[in-house]
Amino acid sequence: MNKENTDVSFHSYIRGIILLGFSLLLLAFIVSGNIRYYIAPKMMPFMYFALVVFIILGVIQIIRSTRKNDQDIDCDCGEDHSMTGSPLIKLAIYSIFVAPIVMGFVLPDKALDSSVAANRGVQYGSGILTKPTEATEPVSSTSRAEAFLDNPDEYFASLGEEEEHYSVEDFYTEEGFNQYYLELAEEIEEQERIIVTDENYLDIMTVLDIHMDQFIGKEIVITGFVYREPEFEDNQMVVARFAMTCCVADAAVYGTLIETNLAQEYENDTWVHVSGTLDRTEYNGYPIPLIHLREITVIDEPDQPYVFPSFR
Repeated sequence: MNKENTDVSFHSYIRGIILLGFSLLLLAFIVSGNIRYYIAPKMMPFMYFALVVFIILGVIQIIRSTRKNDQDIDCDCGEDHSMTGSPLIKLAIYSIFVAPIVMGFVLPDKALDSSVAANRGVQYGSGILTKPTEATEPVSSTSRAEAFLDNPDEYFASLGEEEEHYSVEDFYTEEGFNQYYLELAEEIEEQERIIVTDENYLDIMTVLDIHMDQFIGKEIVITGFVYREPEFEDNQMVVARFAMTCCVADAAVYGTLIETNLAQEYENDTWVHVSGTLDRTEYNGYPIPLIHLREITVIDEPDQPYVFPSFR
């Protein structure tokens, strides 16, 4: 085997090992269940597809590296297909691909916590009437939302040419968005208490935002991790959850404000199961749901720490 073929064979073998390394890492995430920290359940079919493709491509590369003939093993064009550059440059290039594999096996897997929430900001309730708390300047989102809910047709007609808006008429209609949450609000109102689960978390938060007045005084049960803003009073804390649409990169923090004299007893990132009475308050000029605490229990982090949109 000539030098060119030896060089190409060697690099084909290395590339095959790297592809199989990614396959093993992905397989380890899937088998251990730690993939839940990074990917939404609806993305799992793509993960299985990627796993199979990585294995196939890795095996093909390794098989190619074992071919022994004096002809160019890539094609018959007669060109030099060997990897150019100094050994140091080649090592640096392969390190870019090897490093994620090594770190994936070595670094511990954990859910996003309050340190990430502090950087991304918390959306109180469902976030449709507020903005993340990292942006505290007053805006007119609340009045616009209320105007839309009162009369959608009149709201869109009043926009005129004052400023650019996204076209949302096709979604925010009485038969669509508002109708669904109106029916859900009626269902919840008939229940003795509001039980917030992983499956209905975002739907319940949205209902409490747009139909808040209907549920003042009603008991609510919710689970999440403790978080505090720097400007909170001693009796205030948030029970929050990260919501993920596709992957951890798009995760957003949704929290519900709680007032209790026991707030200082619970550190950030403590997972708790709480029940209390719903009320209404304002934070940074926005109306948000408030829970007056009745009971609180410290729990272990749930198997699935994130919540996901229902897309209904």
